[in-house]
Amino acid sequence: MSRYRGPGRTGAALAGTGRERDPVVPWYQWRGDPVASRRSGPSAAPGPLCCLPGFMDLYMMNCELLATCSALGYLEGDVYHKEPDCLESVKDLIRYLRHEDETRDIRQQLGAAQILQNDLLPILVQYPQDKVLFDAVVRLMVNLTQPALLCFGKVPQDATSRHHFLQVVSYLQAYKEAFASEKVFGVLSEKLYDMLQLDWEQRQEEDTLLIERILLLVRNVLHVPPDPTEEQGVDGDASTHDRVLWALHISGMDDLLKFLASSQTEQQWALHVLEIISLMFRDQNPEQLAAVGQGRSAAERGEDTEELETLRQRELAERRSRALQRPSRHSRFGGSYIIQGLKAIGDRDVVFHKGLHNLKSYSHDLGKEVRRVPKRRLAAREAEPPRRSARNVRLFLREFCQDFLEGCYNHLMYLVKDQLIREKAQQHDETYYLWATAFFMAFNRSLRFRPELVSETVGIRAFHFIEQNLTSYYEMALMDKKEAATWARRMHLALKAYQELLRTVQEMDRSPEQAVRDSSQIIKNNIFYLMEYRELFLALFRKFDETKQPRSFLRDLVETAHLFLRMLERFCRGRAGLVVQSKRVRRKKKPRAPAALTAQPPTPEELEDLWTSLAPQLQACVQGEVPLPEDVVPFDAASETPVEEQRAEAMLRIQDCLLGGRAPEALRLLRSAREVWPEGDVFGPTGVEPSEETKLLHEILFAPLPRHAPPEAEEPEELEEEEEEEEETVRVSEKEFNFLDYLKQFARAPVIRAYVVLLRSYAQNSAHTNHCVARMLHRLACDLHMEALLFQLSLFSLFNRLLSDPCAGAYQELVTLAKFILGKFFALAATNKKAYVELLFWKSPAVTREMAEGYSSLQEGEGASTRKAPAWTPQEERELRELYWKYKEVEGEDIIANILAHLQAPGRTRRQVVNQLVRLGLANSVKDFPRERKGTRIVLWTQEQELELERLFEEFQGTDDVLGNIMKNLTARRSRARVVEKLLGLGLVSERKELYKKRRRKGHALLADEMEPLGAPARDSSAEEGDSDEEEEEEDGAEEGPMEEHWVPEDGAGQGLAQRLRQEGLAGPLQWLENYLKRTAGDREEDGVSHPVPLVPLSEENEDAMEDRRFQALLRKLGVRPPASEQESFWRIPATLTPQQLRRAAASLARQGPEPEGSPGQLSAPQHPQGPAPAEQPPASPGSDLESAEPGPVPAQAGTKRRWQVHSDDEDTASLGAGPGPAGPCVEEDEVLQPPSRRKRVRRVEEEEEEEED
Repeated sequence: MSRYRGPGRTGAALAGTGRERDPVVPWYQWRGDPVASRRSGPSAAPGPLCCLPGFMDLYMMNCELLATCSALGYLEGDVYHKEPDCLESVKDLIRYLRHEDETRDIRQQLGAAQILQNDLLPILVQYPQDKVLFDAVVRLMVNLTQPALLCFGKVPQDATSRHHFLQVVSYLQAYKEAFASEKVFGVLSEKLYDMLQLDWEQRQEEDTLLIERILLLVRNVLHVPPDPTEEQGVDGDASTHDRVLWALHISGMDDLLKFLASSQTEQQWALHVLEIISLMFRDQNPEQLAAVGQGRSAAERGEDTEELETLRQRELAERRSRALQRPSRHSRFGGSYIIQGLKAIGDRDVVFHKGLHNLKSYSHDLGKEVRRVPKRRLAAREAEPPRRSARNVRLFLREFCQDFLEGCYNHLMYLVKDQLIREKAQQHDETYYLWATAFFMAFNRSLRFRPELVSETVGIRAFHFIEQNLTSYYEMALMDKKEAATWARRMHLALKAYQELLRTVQEMDRSPEQAVRDSSQIIKNNIFYLMEYRELFLALFRKFDETKQPRSFLRDLVETAHLFLRMLERFCRGRAGLVVQSKRVRRKKKPRAPAALTAQPPTPEELEDLWTSLAPQLQACVQGEVPLPEDVVPFDAASETPVEEQRAEAMLRIQDCLLGGRAPEALRLLRSAREVWPEGDVFGPTGVEPSEETKLLHEILFAPLPRHAPPEAEEPEELEEEEEEEEETVRVSEKEFNFLDYLKQFARAPVIRAYVVLLRSYAQNSAHTNHCVARMLHRLACDLHMEALLFQLSLFSLFNRLLSDPCAGAYQELVTLAKFILGKFFALAATNKKAYVELLFWKSPAVTREMAEGYSSLQEGEGASTRKAPAWTPQEERELRELYWKYKEVEGEDIIANILAHLQAPGRTRRQVVNQLVRLGLANSVKDFPRERKGTRIVLWTQEQELELERLFEEFQGTDDVLGNIMKNLTARRSRARVVEKLLGLGLVSERKELYKKRRRKGHALLADEMEPLGAPARDSSAEEGDSDEEEEEEDGAEEGPMEEHWVPEDGAGQGLAQRLRQEGLAGPLQWLENYLKRTAGDREEDGVSHPVPLVPLSEENEDAMEDRRFQALLRKLGVRPPASEQESFWRIPATLTPQQLRRAAASLARQGPEPEGSPGQLSAPQHPQGPAPAEQPPASPGSDLESAEPGPVPAQAGTKRRWQVHSDDEDTASLGAGPGPAGPCVEEDEVLQPPSRRKRVRRVEEEEEEEED
């Protein structure tokens, strides 16, 4: 009898007697129960219980569970006899599993009793016709075989829970051994085949659920990890996983999987099939799998020969070292030696008590206890190395891969990606997509490269999808610290997929078909143009963490970066003027608290009406007819508000009184404030006439005073950075690409440190990996001339180990690099004695330049330490104290401004001075030194100042810049707007146009069309007027804006400037501006109403032109005004310009006469982007790759003019799967490579070569 059911029968009997028993019954209580004597049949044999695995679990097994298992049936020989209540028992087991505790006790007890091996599988094999029972058994087996990680949620950390976890894993491994049967998979395959034969009209919901459960059961069985203690055979032996795969193959299940992957009617099983396939090929290497049955290539034989030669040299070196160790009978009396130059603990030299043959191995660390590395600093654990399966299994898998690629791959990957994008899949299911992309594309590339078989995953969409997932995993690894290792594994999958995409594109370049090569060029145009793909590797290198990411991830990262750089370097050869995308992040600080909302200020018309009503009241108050209030106090001596702020508040109170119609209160407040603050004549001079007081009140009423603005108190820099938020705006533009400038971004300490980490294991690395590391270090040392970046002690220690390695001949490239770097270091050390100290630190490019050129070679504004403010010396602190006490008591002046003016050390800012005063204890807070509010120094013109203005106007009346010269020589600092108003008020000029700055050409002839309007910012006066004038100009900026509304352009204005801009390549923006003016003129004629019209550029070319100073000067000459305030973002066509004036301005922009041949304004027909580059191929760099180089581009003739088109569309190379038809150069790209529904952006970069003069 092969079955034992004693305990089960006893449990059933106890359950049937109705006696109350404890649910957990010890063995000694029910073994001798008298009811057990009623056992009948062959199962009554007494217990080989001690032979059952998991005996200690059965010892405390639940009696109800035992009774339920006993009611399933029994096995007699090879025939299983089911009990009448077998179906109900299966359902009871399902219900028990649903209510198990966190230790998964039910699952463990069923595994210990081997219910699946002894009961469920025999029922499945012998009773497939019983549909209800078959469905229930499959449902139960799906539950029992689900992964342990899914049962527990995660790998437990405590010892007890981890023991339960490992126990469940051991039961799963036993289940997998039982499933390695052709009968089991044969029954599952037949049942799945029958279900798939049903049409969707005939298929019931139960049939669909059964299909899903069978697929889940196969998935669970393949997912079980191998048992390392049981499977210790050599490569080529059949493991449990191999036997399961062979049973799956013999049963025909693999054909059903291929049918599900290619069928149009079974699309809902796409993710299930992909998951099963990924588990089937879990232990396989695509390159090795593709080479099965084809014999060994010459390259493989060469690699094995080199490996054997390395091992032979290492063995010979060990023999020589043993031969040099001369035997000694008396090991304790071999002599003692003194090692000169090596100090012991004291000041004496080290005494060496061993033989001289052991001298080289001496170290101070001998005999010391090895320091224990903390768990959080341990290197990440490497994944299990792939195991080579049995030959017949590999042959079957190779054939499966070929059939899958030819008939299923593109269709299945399309369905899976569609479900991922539409979020119909479960979380992290994209990892199976990433694995399949890397595996099958590598298999296709290694077998016989056929790009049409993998066309679904070759293209811009595939690159974008993988890059997005890789970036997402990278960000999650930084944020989710606890699961960083899990995110690192997912990141590794995405990186391998990205690497395989690049290798496939590289293989497409070597294809004999022109269409495939053209598709490769388009893909490279896009990925090299976008900034995200170029900066991906830099981010991964900078955040590499050896404790979270394994060494294999770093190896793939280095190899992928090497491949990307090599492809980019070859792409740039012969392409002078290559343009790529560039993104610039602008950070603008937000205020800490939003400003209070204020009412809309009154318009000038409303203020004029208000002043008309206030004038009689003020006249009556001045003549004494109306008494003034006496309880008006502008100053509160007990208030904590500084005096300067109270002065500004007094000005606001006067304006509020005028706006509220309280003229007597405003006049009294003005006179009281003049008595409190007589300095500076802010509220008028002492003894001012009544008429002057009226003018001053008029000026206060119309002044744009700041309201509800908190004082701009400065906080310390570190506090300010924390409190203030930064608003980031990303601006996308284009720039000319330089490969060496891009390579300089890799000259960072984190990048070099990662390469050094990988180089430590040079003996275990492959030859290609060592070449990738050596090539990158060679680029930095030779191509960028930054060999000092590699002057680091850890790297030199590695070089020492490499040069002393007996197998150094096998690493000739690394040896050459090491000798080169060491030679450069000792040459530098001869002139720079501090070079030895620099070995202790990782360095930046700025530090390497200092090491080579001298430590004072960096100019101001260079280096990494320029952002920090220079430290205050004791002499500067003493000087600051003296200046502070000197100007502290001076009233009416800014103490910080006086200190800055008399401070001897240049370059100090107001913030630095204020912060240092707080640190020295001279002030309590930075709020003690607030900035002066703008708009509060409204001073009347005195008679002397008016006479001075008249004299200056008469002196400079005939010059080109009348207003600029007056501003330079004016004694009292005033804004340009106030000077202009005063000149108009005195009648010295009749209109503002007379004050425009006149400009001359080379012949010094005055041109009316180049006169600068008053609203244009002055380029020379701003720097001369100082900081105070800049603030006043900012204050009056809003006043200067409306002045341009009344400026009318002259006939032919801007004609010469427009011609020069057209010759410089701005013909497109000029044409856009001309059309804009004509369209505005037509709209104004049609509507009969004129409104300001903003100039909104919709293309990058027009947007760049609007930022050009010369183009802005042209706009001013045409009468277009710039944004008047912060609320406006665009230039505007004023409402005062009539349609006739707009048409004359547009006519002045029209091209005058034909342009000379070859001018930049003419557009030549664009060439094919994959055509030969119009430049000569440069000579190979000294550190060029060892791989075979691609054929260089054809050199262009001198004096020619070409345009490179860099496409950044989203097309996925549809020509790959369309067929092998060649694409000739005469075919339009929009018809062949670009779908009409896609938006295509074409950037044309013009490249000109000057003809050589004979």
